[in-house]
Amino acid sequence: MITREEVNGLKIGDILYSTISHNADGTPTRWRVNGQVKTWKTRPTDYQVPLKHGLFSYGYLTPSAAHLLCLSEDMAKLAQSFHN
Repeated sequence: MITREEVNGLKIGDILYSTISHNADGTPTRWRVNGQVKTWKTRPTDYQVPLKHGLFSYGYLTPSAAHLLCLSEDMAKLAQSFHN
């Protein structure tokens, strides 16, 4: 799971690892930060991080999806073992 403090430290090109999906070889899928982290003064708990996976998959990391990604591959593998 990614915390708000970790989100503030993200920059373009950083890699995040999925805790629920994996590649054919068993490694967690990788999502790359594709733009600037967006935050709001009026909603301090909200944020939006643009992500890219592969050639055509795009998405956003939001507080409601923070439990689906983590910063290290080892933590993602550990979380995947709990889901299986």
